[in-house]
Amino acid sequence: MADVIRYYGTGKRKNAIARVWIVPGSGEVKINDRLGSKYLGRQVLEMLVNQPFVMTNNVGRFDVIAHCKGGGISGQAGAIRHGISKALLEVDPELRPTLRRSGLLTRDPRVKERKKYGRKRARSGFQFSKR
Repeated sequence: MADVIRYYGTGKRKNAIARVWIVPGSGEVKINDRLGSKYLGRQVLEMLVNQPFVMTNNVGRFDVIAHCKGGGISGQAGAIRHGISKALLEVDPELRPTLRRSGLLTRDPRVKERKKYGRKRARSGFQFSKR
């Protein structure tokens, strides 16, 4: 394993952080030591994870090894996608314009807004009763 070339990228989305390594291989995805399809459970999330490979015509050329923590399944899938995109830049810096145009290199800044005091949630207040 020492002589195998690995490319690394860190991805973030919501509260999820993914450490992603891509290795030349057959297109297998392993997330937290489990098969990608079993871990994600939804076809949409699998497509989300494979999006950087589809955009750069690298489908089936790399195996993905990802370690995620924090957030939920959807946030982790977005973090893995971000990590794969950054790792592909290490493979070939020429892919930057393609990935940038698709919006895959930008960290999605949307996170859950915090709850405020005197309110039920972040913005919704308690129901007003006149009498």
